[in-house]
Amino acid sequence: MLEPLLAALAPLTVEHALTRAPGDEARLVEHAVARGFKTLVAVGGDGTWSQVGSAILRSGAPVRLGLVPGGTGCDLAKSLGIPARDVAGCARVVLAGHTRRIDVGHIEDRCFLNVAGFGYDVAVLEDSWTVTRLKGELLYLYCAVRQLRSFPGFSVAIGVDGQPEARRELLMLVVANARVFGGGFRIAPQADLADGRLDAMAFDNMGFWPRAAMIVRLLRGVHESTPQVSRLPGSDFRLRFQKPPAYETDGEWNQARSSELRITVEPAALEVLAPAPA
Repeated sequence: MLEPLLAALAPLTVEHALTRAPGDEARLVEHAVARGFKTLVAVGGDGTWSQVGSAILRSGAPVRLGLVPGGTGCDLAKSLGIPARDVAGCARVVLAGHTRRIDVGHIEDRCFLNVAGFGYDVAVLEDSWTVTRLKGELLYLYCAVRQLRSFPGFSVAIGVDGQPEARRELLMLVVANARVFGGGFRIAPQADLADGRLDAMAFDNMGFWPRAAMIVRLLRGVHESTPQVSRLPGSDFRLRFQKPPAYETDGEWNQARSSELRITVEPAALEVLAPAPA
C-alpha cells in the first residue's frame, strides 16, 4: 500500500517510516513529534491506531491522526466513515484536512480508541491466532462461531459512575467508545465517539443455541432489544473479577495485573482526520 499512498498524498510534503517490531509505533511517533510533524497518518488496523494514538497523547503535542485501513479489523475507521480498501479515498480525507476530536478510553496503563473487551470477545481473539487460512472479517466470524460452544462464560461485579456493584454471569462484556468491533459487528449502536462517555454492552451467559441466535441478532445490529443484553452507559466503570482476567483493547491481547479494574474516559482527547459531515 505504501507507493499508492505516497502518490495519492503527493500534494503534501510527506516522509514515511515502517514498523519492524512490536512497540515501534511509539518510537516512530516520538521521533516524528520531536521533529515537529503535526499530522501522522497510520496505515494498519485498530491495534496500530491505538498504539499511535496513545503515543500522541503521551507526547502532549497538538498532533492530528489520519487513518488508512490496512489491518485485520479496522473497526474504528468504520465508525468514522473512513473508506476501507480505498487508498485514494483515504488520501482525500487527509488532504481535505477536516478533523474531529474523539474520546479515549483508559484501562490500567493503556488507552483504547475503539473498545475494551472481556470474555467471549477475548476467546475469539485467542482462537484467531490459531487460524492461518482466513483474514479480516471472515477470520473473526469463523472464530466467533467456533467459540460459541466451547467458551464457558465468566463472573464479574460491575459498578458504573459510583453506583453499587451488581454481580453478573456473562458471556461477554464490551466497553465501547465506538460502534463497531470484531471486523464488522455493530456492538454498540448508540455509541458516540464524542459524547464523553462509554457504552458497556453486557451479554448474559447462555446455552449454545441462544448464543447462536444472539450472534445473528448481533450481526443485524438488533441485539439490544433482547433481555439478555444490557447497555450500561457511563464514564467510570469498576469491574471486579474472580481472578485477573485477560482482556483486549482495540484487538490487542492483554493480561490484567489485578482482579479489580477501572475503566474511564478522557473526553475529546484526540484529534483525528475524518470525512466532513454531510
